[in-house]
Amino acid sequence: MKALRIVLWAAVAIVASALGWMTYQMTASKDQIAAGPFGVPFELVSQTGQPISEKAFTGKPTALFFGFTHCPEVCPTTLFELNGWLEKVDPEGTKLQAYFISVDPERDTPEVLGQYVSNVSKRITGISGQPDKVMEMIKGFRVYAKKIPLDEKKPDGDYTMDHTASVFLLDSEGKFTGTIAYGENPDTAVKKLENLLKT
Repeated sequence: MKALRIVLWAAVAIVASALGWMTYQMTASKDQIAAGPFGVPFELVSQTGQPISEKAFTGKPTALFFGFTHCPEVCPTTLFELNGWLEKVDPEGTKLQAYFISVDPERDTPEVLGQYVSNVSKRITGISGQPDKVMEMIKGFRVYAKKIPLDEKKPDGDYTMDHTASVFLLDSEGKFTGTIAYGENPDTAVKKLENLLKT
């Protein structure tokens, strides 16, 4: 009986230690997000074919959306809505900037992305690049993106992408301040962008 109690207390101690470590890691991660620029350094290509890095996300408050050109609903809807919110909050287009980063660089070349984005907005800039570099950037920005085959029997055939659908908001120093969720109330989304201008 005494041996059983010792084993149980040892198990409790191990679980408590594990929970403590997990809490520490989560807190440290949040502190890291708040302390410095969001994401990781990267070198990709804008829709005009020009090099672009994480430095583009500083100097002005920034809205980031991750998606792809073959997206049936979420991406075109979000781009259209984001463009409208930007025009409402910053009519002159001088205070806020926005980027659309492809999660499907295999199909979304800078040229393809440029045509897609420019059909919806002149305020939003597309970003793509070499697939491996794009995926490193996506992972570093804590964005979920996964290729989903349209036919499970043909894993190398046509596919779609499952991905994070929120708009990320960064202040003028590139620090994370919040998100606009897909389907967010328009008035709430506009208010978040207005608040972003004050950062």
